[in-house]
Amino acid sequence: MNAKQVNADITALLRARNTLLWITSREEQRVERALTDACGAAKYLIRYWDCSTGITEWTVVEKTDQKTGQKTSEPVLKTVESNGDPNAALRWLRGTKQRTILVMRDLHRWFDPMILRTLRSLSRELQSAVPNEARAIILLTPSSEVPIELSGATVIDYPLPDRDDVTRIIDDVITALPAEIRDTATPNGARELAIDAALGLSAEEIANTYSRSLVTTKTIDPAMVASEKRRIIARERVLTWHDPDPRGLDAIGGLDLLKQWLRARRAAFTQEARDFGLDAPRGALLLGIPGCGKSLTAKAVASAWQMPLLRLDMGALRSKYVGESEGNIRKALRVAETVSPCILWADEIEKALAGAGGPAGDGGVAADALGTLLSWMQEREGNVFVIATANEIRGLPPELLRKGRFDEIFWVDLPTRVEREQIIAAALRQRRRFPEARPTDPTVQKGVSFTAQVDLAEVARFTEGFTGAEISALVPDALFTAFEDGQRQICTEDLHAAARTVVPLSKTARERLDSLRDWARERARKASTPEDEAGGDTRTLDL
Repeated sequence: MNAKQVNADITALLRARNTLLWITSREEQRVERALTDACGAAKYLIRYWDCSTGITEWTVVEKTDQKTGQKTSEPVLKTVESNGDPNAALRWLRGTKQRTILVMRDLHRWFDPMILRTLRSLSRELQSAVPNEARAIILLTPSSEVPIELSGATVIDYPLPDRDDVTRIIDDVITALPAEIRDTATPNGARELAIDAALGLSAEEIANTYSRSLVTTKTIDPAMVASEKRRIIARERVLTWHDPDPRGLDAIGGLDLLKQWLRARRAAFTQEARDFGLDAPRGALLLGIPGCGKSLTAKAVASAWQMPLLRLDMGALRSKYVGESEGNIRKALRVAETVSPCILWADEIEKALAGAGGPAGDGGVAADALGTLLSWMQEREGNVFVIATANEIRGLPPELLRKGRFDEIFWVDLPTRVEREQIIAAALRQRRRFPEARPTDPTVQKGVSFTAQVDLAEVARFTEGFTGAEISALVPDALFTAFEDGQRQICTEDLHAAARTVVPLSKTARERLDSLRDWARERARKASTPEDEAGGDTRTLDL
């Protein structure tokens, strides 16, 4: 729901004689402008209270220019009652007979039993007032924690600026510029990107960020605007901002079917897709063997899609107090929607939801957290793409797995022969062991180029049954050996020697992995082309 619809709802609520509204927003000035219009449409006077100024109202004062004699009108804040005591403000509202809305700023900081009781009693009393003496209270606060005593209040979560609002802001900023630099303020293609990057910021933050970018770079730089979102994540302390893997999907060795699916979904976030009627993708659950690229996929897709990567640690948000866990999770999900479009990464989700589907040994905390998550996944409106990873299907409640929560469930198995070659090649490239390196390559230090004589087919042969993480770990082990042996280049034998020291997970946890495969065979989509369908040759590459 956008701000225009919310404003219409506020007007309707006031006309319907709702006497207690709780509006959650950190954009106080923007909300108060909207309330002025809503109260005017409902034929109410509007007054404001806070602890520093008491009760105030805006009034229009006419002024005459002494030189020109021209008359102008300007709004001036006038004090109605200077007492900053909230109880005194509520007594004032009870005593006035005018159709009045009292907007109380940050009243939640003053809650005590007396104020809560007075709010409840006054709200009920005002419901029986005659129409020309109708009054109501609006609590305007950045807090969404409504006390149980005020559960009868109508709660409104005021939305941040939507795309149309951001468009008006960027137009206002550009219009205010000198004529000679207006045309260059948004280079080709930068305007739409700057609008998308600003979604999730408040109106004031958007205008300030645009202005700072203009002062710094003479243009509105989408990257600078997007960097403001990182500050929001740090401030809220419920999500962790992760830097994505700069290599993008090339960082993933194998998983060709999963990467193909992800590349196809990227275009669905564009305006063309919205105009075509496509819904934004909802997300994917990656189920599979530990160390086979599930977490790496989350980091890689964020880079490939050029979106922020936010990690949701549901275990860290859990609390022993009933109601607090789902409150923390709800806040985290709201922050994710605030900075959307983004990737929300829920790693090892089965551990955070352990106990949600069985006896409530944790007092129902896991079940409550699951309910909060499922409701959001079903009803969310923002462009938040969820990537959840899981190593164990038995820890996941069935409600999470049904169609509609995720677009797809992928099974990530041990890498095939071809994928093992790709994984070792990617690991070597990450360590700058490849001949095609050039000084301009961002993954290589300037002027530095290494080579390595490695038979990829041979490495794939002796790493059968290894996970991707186990294969990648062979490269640094081989580098230690080569460095100690006169700082020579690594070879196939160095990797083989490192592999002989590894007992792969496929042996230590064989029964558990076989059970996972049995479950996924008919219930999940394969992330990789099966070995017997892969085809192609396995050429020895001189890296």
